[in-house]
Amino acid sequence: MKKTFLFLVAAMVVATASAADKVTVTVSNSLKTARSGELVEVDAAKVKSLLGATSIVVKDADGREVPCQITYDGKLIFQVGVAAKGKSIYYVSEGTPAEYEPKVFGRQFPERVDDIAWENDVVAYRCYGPALQRNGEKAYGYDVWNKRTSKLVVEERYANELNPDIQRAMAKLRSLSEGDLADDIYNAVSYHVDHGNGMDCYKVGSTLGCGTSALLDSKGNIVYPYCYVDYDILDKGPLRFTVRLQYGKETVDGVEVTETRVVSLDAGSHLNKAVVSYKGMTKALPFASGIVIHNENQKGFFLNPELGYMGYEDRGDPNQYKEKYRYEQNDDFGKIFVGVVMPQAGVKMEYKEEKGLPGATGHILASTTLQPETAITYYFGSGWNRNPETDILSLTDWEAYLSQFSELVKSPLKVTIK
Repeated sequence: MKKTFLFLVAAMVVATASAADKVTVTVSNSLKTARSGELVEVDAAKVKSLLGATSIVVKDADGREVPCQITYDGKLIFQVGVAAKGKSIYYVSEGTPAEYEPKVFGRQFPERVDDIAWENDVVAYRCYGPALQRNGEKAYGYDVWNKRTSKLVVEERYANELNPDIQRAMAKLRSLSEGDLADDIYNAVSYHVDHGNGMDCYKVGSTLGCGTSALLDSKGNIVYPYCYVDYDILDKGPLRFTVRLQYGKETVDGVEVTETRVVSLDAGSHLNKAVVSYKGMTKALPFASGIVIHNENQKGFFLNPELGYMGYEDRGDPNQYKEKYRYEQNDDFGKIFVGVVMPQAGVKMEYKEEKGLPGATGHILASTTLQPETAITYYFGSGWNRNPETDILSLTDWEAYLSQFSELVKSPLKVTIK
């Protein structure tokens, strides 16, 4: 027994001695432009094993703690800054991370027909769920919620819009034929009006909205996905939000397929990452991401298949408000910039006219061929020229952002640990 005890003590001493005090993470930038605020990924299990630790913290070269997160798929992520053609050093050690202020948020809102809405410090989005589909409304695409604050606002917007006391007061006024007063109350709380932090003035309807994925049939027609049927929120922040969305059966050229999307939004980014796959595919099919082109700006788009991006300047929905409010409130719409980055080689981009779309002429599509039992990754997102905390004020600025984003995706930061 005594020998066994001494052996265990000796083993613990050896294990402790062999564990590193800190792990050095070197981040290298191969591009001629500096990179700031990007998230890098490190194998969390490997770092913990090297440290012999269960809880870890990240610090920069000056010893300041850097906010970090361990994702659902086992990645340690944190934001970095690296000079052009330069390197930056970070250190991971055992410790308890501080309470970081979250830069992302998202959840399902069953109180609003099963919307799933999510945001970071610059943008916000939502997609539609089974309760909306049961109502018979056709809303296929991703919606854009403009922001002009770095604060998280989605929860507050829904709470104001859906406040039951306010809803009852408006219903009472309408029952008394006081519709104008009810409209004034609605405008005072609605997220369709800018109360200082942004607004929802983007129209989706029965379109692909902002970069939604879809298959194309043998005639080149879009096979529109409906609302998601199931979901799982995988990451809740503070730096990355991730949701897995499961869709119902779609019939493409007589074959039933089901779509799964894993959508993630990182702090500081205008674009979401989408990883899309299909079950049931028996042959290769055209896969596309689409952006709706509205009547108000039919030519305001650009396509760059060589560099793998496309974008559009949306003017908002001018019919969103009753006529007496339109002049004042539509003026607040500004310019909504939407875009897609599809970095794969051989991507085709085109404008596809479609008849019968409400308030729209068609879509711009970025498409490629998807093989059975494979997944495809692309990026979609938006900007707003009324957001003073970003530098995207024009379509030219937006194209520059997408061009740079495409370059960063194709030349990722190199991360080594020791």
